[in-house]
Amino acid sequence: MAEILITMQHVRAAKLGGVGVLCADGIRDWCVRYNVDLRQLAEEGLPISQAEAIDDAFARRVVAIARAEAEASSNG
Repeated sequence: MAEILITMQHVRAAKLGGVGVLCADGIRDWCVRYNVDLRQLAEEGLPISQAEAIDDAFARRVVAIARAEAEASSNG
């Protein structure tokens, strides 16, 4: 089975503490902070293992969203 990819759709869906969808600047800053290739994220997606390696509440939320989507699509 192929590794789950984190996409911009997952990133934009992640909300923490009632905060709405991240703005482009917020996503860019998060990518810089954790050495995430924004272009790869936007164009191809990132392996879930890369996001799992980030010790950050936002990354954990993105991983949970991607995993839930993958599980739903494999069951349906």
